[in-house]
This record gives sequence, C-alpha cells and structure tokens, in this order.
Amino acid sequence: MLLQLLKAMRPKQWSKNVFVLAALVFDLKLLVPEFLSKALMAFVVFCAVSSAVYLINDLADIEKDRQHPVKRFRPLASGRLSPRVAVGAALLLVVLAAPFAYRLDRTFAAVVAAYFVIMILYSFWLKNIVIVDVMTVAGGFVLRVVAGVVVVDTARFSPWLYLCMMLLALFIAISKRRHELTLLDKGANAHRSIFEEYSLPLLDDMTRMVTACTAMAYSLYTFSAPNLPQNHAMMLTVPFVWYGLFRYMYLVHIKHQGGEPEELLLKDRPLLVTVMLWALMVVLVLYLW
Repeated sequence: MLLQLLKAMRPKQWSKNVFVLAALVFDLKLLVPEFLSKALMAFVVFCAVSSAVYLINDLADIEKDRQHPVKRFRPLASGRLSPRVAVGAALLLVVLAAPFAYRLDRTFAAVVAAYFVIMILYSFWLKNIVIVDVMTVAGGFVLRVVAGVVVVDTARFSPWLYLCMMLLALFIAISKRRHELTLLDKGANAHRSIFEEYSLPLLDDMTRMVTACTAMAYSLYTFSAPNLPQNHAMMLTVPFVWYGLFRYMYLVHIKHQGGEPEELLLKDRPLLVTVMLWALMVVLVLYLW
C-alpha cells in the first residue's frame, strides 16, 4: 500500500518544484547557507503540497482515468490504492506542510495556500474551461517562482524571469494537451469534455506563438535585465534555450511524446544534457564571469 501511495504522490513530478529555486540562483544567493536552506525547505513544502494536489486530482478523475490508455494504470484508477487512504494522505501532507510554510515566512505560506486553492479549483472546475486550463497550470509554475522570491528575500530578481517562466510553462502545458489529444484520438471527449474545445491546428498555432514569445522574451532578458553582467555574457545561454524548445517540439510532433514532461526530460538524453549545460552556463556567468 505504501508503494502504491508513493506512486500516487508522483515523485517524478517533484522536479517541477525546482522553479522554487530560480530566485536563489538568479539573485546570487546560491552560496549563502541561510538562503540555500530556506529555499530547499520551500522546495520540500511544495513537494508535499503538490503531492496532496495530485492525490485529490486523481480522486476527482478516477472514473475518467480508467478510460485512459496510460492513466488507467495509476494506483487509484487501477484499484491498487484505496480512495480512503488517498484522502487521508492528502490531508496529512497539507497538515504537515502548513506549519513549516508558516515558519519559513508568512507571505510564503500565503503563496503556498494560494497555489493549493487554485490547483484544487483546477481539479474540480478550471480544467474544464478552454484556455483557462492551460493558463492555470502555467500560473502554478509562476507561483512556485514567487514563493522562491519571497523565501530568499530577493534584491536582483528580474521581472523578465516571471514572463519567461510563465511562457515556458504555457509551452509545456499546451504541448501536453496536444499529446493527449493525439493519443486519445476519437476517445478524447470521453476522457475529458474539454478536448471538444481543442483541435490540433489550434494547439499547433498556440504552440508556435508561445514558442516564439518564449525565445524572444528570454533573449531580451539576457541583455536588457539590469542585474546581469554588463558584458552581456548571459547571451551565451540563449542557444541552449532555443535548442531545448526546438528539441521539445521535435519530441512532441515527430516522436509523439510529451504526455509526462518530467519523464520526457529524464528519458531524452539530448534534452537533459541541454538543460544541464544551460544551468551550468547560467551559474558560470552569474557567479564566476
């Protein structure tokens, strides 16, 4: 039962919470023990709260997931995990995370609470509203970034990064919708009614717009943000971002992947290497250039 519960908590998706650490890195506080420990604790809090959200979401979609070719193997949909256990675990995770969040910072606790409420609304309502569904998912990523900004008390974090991360999250969310629509084909509407509102041409147009905006926004950030090195060395990271976007589009459109972004990152070696090289270059430029 514990193994099934752990699977239902989706530990692979905890990688999404690295967005909490963005402010720590870009505000030049990665090497400050006090802020590093706070940021890591914030990461743990978001892992707990997001796992509670995943459990509640799977409970809400248990019948629909049983009609999905992949999600039907999830612990709740397959019957290997009791709904009662899932409810108890979700409540316990929230109860345990709340005092840690409040102890870190009151504003941080408020951001975590906002994230939890919005994601619960998404599970039961917002995911059934066209366009709002993908924007809500993207908003969850931005709230992670905001939480990190609050915890490390930033002084140099550029507003450009909020825009870049919002666009990147939209890009991933739209790509995931496209993959689901392609995978389910004619049975998409039976799994989730929102798929009636989408079509492949629409999602492709949305992807093109968001991809272009993401590439442009990040490029502008690298030489226009006032808190970066004056020699514009951050522009050296631009090729990695562009290649990463193109590689992701290739995997979604040609390889028909993208249903689980966190697994895609771990399984596709070129994409993983690109992300690691980008992160290394960012640290080099900010801390050693």
